[in-house]
Amino acid sequence: MSGYTVIRSRRRTLALQVTKDCRVVVRAPLYAAGDDIDRFVAEHEAWIAAQLARQAQRRTQHPPRSPEEQEALRQKARQTLPPLVHFWARQMGVTPTGVKITAARSRFGSCSGKNSLCFSLYLMEYPEEAAEAVVVHELAHIRHKNHGPDFYALVRGTLPDYDARIKLLK
Repeated sequence: MSGYTVIRSRRRTLALQVTKDCRVVVRAPLYAAGDDIDRFVAEHEAWIAAQLARQAQRRTQHPPRSPEEQEALRQKARQTLPPLVHFWARQMGVTPTGVKITAARSRFGSCSGKNSLCFSLYLMEYPEEAAEAVVVHELAHIRHKNHGPDFYALVRGTLPDYDARIKLLK
């Protein structure tokens, strides 16, 4: 296979990555031979093809948004998420220090060490049930800063159908 980018670094092993924009990247040790890299890529052609197809399907289902569409999603998130956070925080007995809307592409939400919540505007592309699941998930991090059994007990105790709601995001 041709058409891949090699990034060399002080690593010890070869690794493959298919980016969201459907580029194939090989991460290689500084002194890896070109033939070894070519062989590695050839051995993984089936995996590369599957990942390229998966990324192409993802781009079809979620095409890049124009700045106007992003702003519309941001406004919807500003109207929808703070009331959800307020409602579920009261239900769970927790208090976030703030709510922020970002354009994060790799995660729907996060909770900082200081209990400030961030949510991606792209969460607005999914049903409200899924957004509620993300809100409850991040609020649970105020009490439990990990994904241990106590964390999931709190999440599933608050939303018994949490697993079904999260599947809506897949």
